[in-house]
Amino acid sequence: MSAEPGSSHPGYTLRRARTSDVAPIRALVAPLADERVLISKEAVAYYEDIQEFLVAESDDGTVIGCGALHVMWEDLGEVRTLAASTDWRGRGVGRALLEALLERGRDLGVARVFCLTFEVDFFVRHGFAVMANQDSIDPVVYSELLRSHDEGVAEFLDLARVKPNTLGNTRMIRRLD
Repeated sequence: MSAEPGSSHPGYTLRRARTSDVAPIRALVAPLADERVLISKEAVAYYEDIQEFLVAESDDGTVIGCGALHVMWEDLGEVRTLAASTDWRGRGVGRALLEALLERGRDLGVARVFCLTFEVDFFVRHGFAVMANQDSIDPVVYSELLRSHDEGVAEFLDLARVKPNTLGNTRMIRRLD
């Protein structure tokens, strides 16, 4: 089964997100943000990052899942905002989105993908491991990443300014083949 954008799965299709998907993405994220599983973002943040997103769209045109790949550095990306609607969980939507995001990372030349998650078992099943505090960051790259204002970069670097980890989620990483 293909995980490429545009690929068809039983009952849904993956595709690149469009600006018209921001409202449905926010609707998917809202209950998870209320449960403190995902971080809520302003609409402007989704519009600014829409090119990073893929969506899963059901055969009736409803957005039933989403996920983004954010490039942090030459060889490093982050999976962000991976979510599936309650009715579609357990049906392969999250897996298909994750596989497509990882493939996008490979296409971009990313060698490692980071995520911050409560769904540790899900990510372990897909080749991720809990990140060690000193997970092989070149000192020059580290100093460059320190200049970023992106909170995901700060989480990756485990910087004090994003601590304490109020959500209590786990930093995970996967090397792409």
